[in-house]
Amino acid sequence: MRDTMFTAPPINAKVRIMKESDYCCLPEFLYQAIFIPEGVEPPPRNIINEPEIFVYIKDFGTKRGDIGVVAEQNEQLIGAAWTRIIPAYGHVDSETPELAISLLPEFRGYGIGTKLIKKLFTVLREQGYSQTSLSVQKDNPAVCFYQRSGYKVTNDKLDHAGHEDFIMVRDLV
Repeated sequence: MRDTMFTAPPINAKVRIMKESDYCCLPEFLYQAIFIPEGVEPPPRNIINEPEIFVYIKDFGTKRGDIGVVAEQNEQLIGAAWTRIIPAYGHVDSETPELAISLLPEFRGYGIGTKLIKKLFTVLREQGYSQTSLSVQKDNPAVCFYQRSGYKVTNDKLDHAGHEDFIMVRDLV
C-alpha cells in the first residue's frame, strides 16, 4: 500500500512491441516477476538462473509463441509482458503461450500492467492465438489483477518449491 505522503512519479509510459534490443532487460523483469510475500527476504538475483525459472527467458525470440511488449518512459524500460510456449509452471498445451509480466517496483499500481497486458492480448490475437495461460501463487495479490484481465482459474498445483499455485487461462477470441 502506498504511503499517503508519497508523490507519484509522472507516468507517461508508452507501450510498444518488444524489439530484439530489449531482450537484454528480460533478466531484470524476470527477477521482478518473482512474488515475494510481505516479510519474506527477497531471493538472491541469481535465482533466475535456476532452470525452471530461466526457461522463461532462455533464448527468447527463437521459439514460436515468443511474443513481448514493453512499457517505456523517458527512454527507460519500466515494464514488460511476454509469452512463451514452454513446459513451465503455467503450461496447458503446445498451442497456448504462457504469460509473464512485471514492472519495476516504483511503477506498480499506476495502470501500466493493464496497458501491457491489453497490448499483448491484441498482438497474440493478431498472431492467431486463441488463449493464454499463466501460473500464480494463490496468495499473490496479482491473482485479482489477472481475474480483472479475464483470466479464470482452471487448475491448482504445487510448484517446485511447494507453493500452492493457480493455473489460469484467458480466452482471446
